[in-house]
Amino acid sequence: MVAVGRMNRLQIAKRSDFGLFLVGDAGSTILLPSRYIPVDQPCAPGDWLDVFVYFDSEDRLVATTETPKVQVGEFASLKVVDINRVGLFLDWGLPKDLLLPHSEEQRPLQVGDYCVVYVFLDKRKGRITATARLDRYLDQEPTRYRPGQSVELLLVAATEMGFKAIINHKHWGLIHKNELFKFVRSGMRETGFIKELRADGKISLSLQAVGQEAAGSLADQVLAKLRENNGVLPLNDKSPPEKISALFGVSKGNFKKAIGGLYKQGRLVIHDDRIELVDDERSS
Repeated sequence: MVAVGRMNRLQIAKRSDFGLFLVGDAGSTILLPSRYIPVDQPCAPGDWLDVFVYFDSEDRLVATTETPKVQVGEFASLKVVDINRVGLFLDWGLPKDLLLPHSEEQRPLQVGDYCVVYVFLDKRKGRITATARLDRYLDQEPTRYRPGQSVELLLVAATEMGFKAIINHKHWGLIHKNELFKFVRSGMRETGFIKELRADGKISLSLQAVGQEAAGSLADQVLAKLRENNGVLPLNDKSPPEKISALFGVSKGNFKKAIGGLYKQGRLVIHDDRIELVDDERSS
């Protein structure tokens, strides 16, 4: 079946003066307008194309080879480009903007604002729709994540405790304030890590790897950066967190653990104003 609002792999049925007709459901066809026909692959009847299927301005199914910023079943931060009595219209990377009905707003928005939304297929009205009411589309059940697991995050909103984020388009998580060692804002996508699965079912997140794996990875980064800079870096275990984050994108605590481990291994020396590779490491 054709998945409306998603990427599909469809077969070409025939070519016409204004595009390609692709095989749809139950003997139907879906138009791929001429401007979207790829020039770098076969496009004869019987060939297959990867296309996104959605509704055009006349509510007919149409295909495009362009990839939207979000698909049905996903969350994204999108910009408001127009507002009328029906709702707000969001830029999702396609000629026809995405509708966010007024009834699906979570807070007042103006043209130019960004909003994190979930995209769903409103089968009753036959249209792809956005909603800012996110909770109903996130799984509230316990998960099978494991501490240290790498996950994809969409940052949503600041709270008194930290920053709420959506994990893998499925669950809520929280990056606590002590894990916010760099600037973040709503709508940013980040690779994160599961820090803790709490007894109450909530998930604590980190923006950097946790445990032994984090220390090993960061130590390698420190050594590589030192070798790029003639064996010396103007940082040490007393440097401001902002300088450490700017260079390595990690917290001061993890940086101290990494250089402390390298110091114990005899691979670098920690001075009052710098860290420096030992002679043997400079030539390795």
